[in-house]
Amino acid sequence: MRFVQDVPHAQFKIGLFAWNSKYIVKIEAGPYEQTYKISEMDLTDPDDVPTMLDEAFLATVAHRFQQMDIDWQATGERNGVL
Repeated sequence: MRFVQDVPHAQFKIGLFAWNSKYIVKIEAGPYEQTYKISEMDLTDPDDVPTMLDEAFLATVAHRFQQMDIDWQATGERNGVL
């Protein structure tokens, strides 16, 4: 996997990578990560990726991270691990 660029953001660590004819957007928050794969055929310029990471999209990402944390805590509690 080849690193392309970091996308600055106050809340998340966002990295853009290229691998196997795809751009891969990795968004991290604490122990959680969301990954989005975009075909190079669909997006010819990696500089377009930050444009796609608009406020509405990142609000959904934040909500998904919250849900991931809720799910993780719940399974830990159910199984007496956390």
